[in-house]
Amino acid sequence: MPLPKIETPRYELTIPSTKKTVTFRPFLVKEEKILLIAQESGNRNGMVKAMRDIVESCILDKIDGNKLTVFDLEYIFLKLRAKSVGEVTTVKLLCSECSKENLVDINIDNIELLEKPKLENNIKLTDAVGVILQFPTVGDVMRMNFNGSEYDQMVEMIKLTIESIYDRDNIYPRAEANQEEITEFIDSLNHQQLETIGEFIKSCPQVTKTVEYDCQECGHPNKHVISGTESFFG
Repeated sequence: MPLPKIETPRYELTIPSTKKTVTFRPFLVKEEKILLIAQESGNRNGMVKAMRDIVESCILDKIDGNKLTVFDLEYIFLKLRAKSVGEVTTVKLLCSECSKENLVDINIDNIELLEKPKLENNIKLTDAVGVILQFPTVGDVMRMNFNGSEYDQMVEMIKLTIESIYDRDNIYPRAEANQEEITEFIDSLNHQQLETIGEFIKSCPQVTKTVEYDCQECGHPNKHVISGTESFFG
C-alpha cells in the first residue's frame, strides 16, 4: 500500500520583467537541501544555480530559469522563501550613530522591486558604431567568473549587458561573436562611453526593503535600505 502524499498549498506571483502571473508551491526538504549545500560552499555561482533550480522546481508553470533576469530570480526566490521557511528573517544592521550591531526582524513577503528610471538601451558610441544593451539573464551570470580582478569583473558584466554591437552595415550579436574580440572592443571604449554603459547597468531594478528601527544600544532611530538577496539573510 503506497504511503499518503502531503498536499502543498499553491500561490501566485507576477514575474517582474514579463508581468506574467505564475503559480508556485513552497520549496520542500529536497529543495532546502540544495540551498543549504550551496550556502555552505560559499560559491556565488553555486548559490545562483541553487536558486535557479529551486525556482524551476517550485514554479508550476513551464519556465526556463536561465532566461530570467537576475532581479526576476531574486524577487521570485524571496517570495518562495517567505512561503516556505517563514515570512520573517533576521538581519544584522549597524547603527549609524554608535556602530552597534543590531539584530532586526524584517518581513520578506513585503519586499518591493525598486524600478529605476528606464534608460535607452540603444547607445550610439560614435556616428558609425553603437551597442544594444540588455539586463543580464541568470544564464549569463552563471557563466561569469567572480574570482578575477575588479576590472575583469567589470568587463565581464559589460559583456553580459551587451546584446549586440552594430555599425552602418551589420549587426553583430554578442552570442555569435568571438569573446576575445568583444574584450578588445570594450578595452577600446573611452571613459564617457564606458560611463554611459555603466549608467544602464545601474538602472537595473533591485529587490529592496526599507527598514526602520531604534538602536538597541543607544536608542538612535535608524533607517536602512537593504537590497539584493544576500542582504536579506545577513
